[in-house]
Amino acid sequence: MPFPIHRMRRLRASEPMRSLVRETRLDPAEFILPLFACPGEGIRREIGAMPGNFQMSVDEIVRECAEVRALGIGGVILFGLPETKDETASGAYADDGIVQRAIRAIRREVPGLLIVTDVCNCEYTSHGHCGKIVDGEVDNDQTLEWLAASAVSHARAGADIVAPSDMMDGRVAAIRHELDANDFAHIPILSYAAKFASVFYGPFREAAESAPQFGDRRAYQMDPANGREAMREIELDLEEGADMIMVKPAMPYLDLIRDARRRFDVPIAAYQVSGEFSMIEAAARNGWIDHDRAMLESLTCIRRAGAQIILTYFAKPAAELLG
Repeated sequence: MPFPIHRMRRLRASEPMRSLVRETRLDPAEFILPLFACPGEGIRREIGAMPGNFQMSVDEIVRECAEVRALGIGGVILFGLPETKDETASGAYADDGIVQRAIRAIRREVPGLLIVTDVCNCEYTSHGHCGKIVDGEVDNDQTLEWLAASAVSHARAGADIVAPSDMMDGRVAAIRHELDANDFAHIPILSYAAKFASVFYGPFREAAESAPQFGDRRAYQMDPANGREAMREIELDLEEGADMIMVKPAMPYLDLIRDARRRFDVPIAAYQVSGEFSMIEAAARNGWIDHDRAMLESLTCIRRAGAQIILTYFAKPAAELLG
């Protein structure tokens, strides 16, 4: 019996050969770096559960954004930590809110950098939930008014893209209507369309100071067991006017990224969330895995599954390695 003609190892023999036939490539222009804006000046406070990431005052955010632009990273997404929180999430849609101030400063000092804004309420409410509380529950329809107002205020400040992450029903339609009514028909919506009630958000709660003060968010974020429902959520958001959609988290939901890529011909983003980042960082610091290889492998898998935009806390170190 002759040896098989097909020897798959021929195309793996060297790094130049592997690079030549590589199917999936990473480009820093596809990355979005999450940033956390806080009040004050000269503040760069490291997040304990997310080494190398910081709560930053607006002046520090501007410096960070200049570095992001120099590295060729696609853009940033802004989260806000307000001076005060209240029952009505007023800091989310105030014209002088922390995110709105950060947008204006970035637009002025780092022209050309793409600015995405997270549109939600959990960082701004005293109770830590994503909407208005009525009889102990988040009221879906009344919350839509807050979300639409926030999106308009971000657009007015100079945001390029608004990204609602609250998972209220009908939020995309409400935001689209208000953007159009206020002469922001050109602003696209990147919807967190399939956002799951995931344990992998844990470190983010420290970063954004947004842990709910009672209960949890499983009544509005998705059940991790439901894949078909995720496709329905995406479909509905696109019908309501979303221009791009997101799957969050990324790595545990690669199957859904792939399903979405096969079904929907729109730009697809995936969020490599805080827990995914922190697990790699912790394992690498304990010497259990190679940091850089794990980082790039995880990003490559997300890209291979079909996401063309990756929100990741690894944006800067990955961009530096990719050159």
